[in-house]
Amino acid sequence: MPKIANKGIQMPSSPIRKLVPFADQAKKEGKKIYHLNIGQPDIETPSTMLDAIKNIDFKVWAYTHSEGIPSYREKLAGYYQKVGFNIDASNIIVTNGGSEAITIAINTCLNPGDEIIIPEPFYANYNGFTCMSDVVVKPIVSSIENGFALPAIAEFEKIITAKTKAIMICNPNNPTGYLYSREELEALKALALKYDLYIFSDEAYREFCYDGKAFISPMHLEGLDQHVIVLDTVSKRYSACGARIGALVTKNKEVIAAALKFAQARLSPPAIGQIAGEAAIDTPSSYFEKVNKEYTERRDLLVSELNKMEGVFCPNPGGAFYAVVRLPIDDSDKFCQWMLESFAHENQTVMMAPATGFYSTAGAGKNEVRLAYVLNKTDLAAALTCIAQALKVYPGKTN
Repeated sequence: MPKIANKGIQMPSSPIRKLVPFADQAKKEGKKIYHLNIGQPDIETPSTMLDAIKNIDFKVWAYTHSEGIPSYREKLAGYYQKVGFNIDASNIIVTNGGSEAITIAINTCLNPGDEIIIPEPFYANYNGFTCMSDVVVKPIVSSIENGFALPAIAEFEKIITAKTKAIMICNPNNPTGYLYSREELEALKALALKYDLYIFSDEAYREFCYDGKAFISPMHLEGLDQHVIVLDTVSKRYSACGARIGALVTKNKEVIAAALKFAQARLSPPAIGQIAGEAAIDTPSSYFEKVNKEYTERRDLLVSELNKMEGVFCPNPGGAFYAVVRLPIDDSDKFCQWMLESFAHENQTVMMAPATGFYSTAGAGKNEVRLAYVLNKTDLAAALTCIAQALKVYPGKTN
């Protein structure tokens, strides 16, 4: 029997999805499960997108340009100009979701064996994307004690080597919800210029900033035109995760030219998704105001109720719709599985993501979980009641 490649063996499984078999079994047993494990919003997709799909009238479902439909790229450039990016359509390559934007950026800018520094906890699939390219992740730990703020620049400098080529941030952050400040990004700018590094900025949650805080991108900072690559997606902005449309955005012409070759190799991004994405740019601001109000209320409920529980600590996220929470437990992987296999409160339980999957450092996140507040407030309150009851009886509870 032929053997699979080493890379197939090394490719990490999704820590967010690995508990699915246990959830499926719990559902077969009749339990109601509240899904706080995955960033699939329950917010309705804007009607502008859905109507565009319903009104498609082409006779041939053809390839599009490898870099994306020209009219979509032009309209997308207008959107970015409104958020303060001084770019045009030539700075944009449309991708198959934000995931492909990340993998193309990594393959374009880093050689096998090169290193990328990522503050952890970080989006678990970064491990998979770098594995595909034989790129080495150098994690730098952020702390729940200060809400997962950017680690000190001196800590970055300790792990920079001749092989370090890039720094990756997600802002607002998945999984922590932390929103980086202008001061933090200015510090990263100085570091990137000092060591001639790329800054990859994953901005999937750009629209979700709370408490009047401003979103700041490395693209907003002067002097970084050749260093910044923004990685984007329609998935979260428009609650359109299944559209699979993203974008790679940079003013670095060499990066665009090389990235286009990867885009050409996969032929084109999905036509229908681009049609929907182009229409989505006309979504009125009232949609985002309503969504932000809803997420703010959910966040406030989550943070308030969790911090009332004995031994629990939840920082107040500044953006996105996630929180990493410290629980009085021995092992988050065991706890999350136990919640599905062995626990029920009024025949209900909660599916969560163990935070261990969001760290590269061995042993980190053992008493933390990531919660996605993507359920309506009634269901979210019920889920929080389940967690509170579970912590009273969990056999691996710690003091």
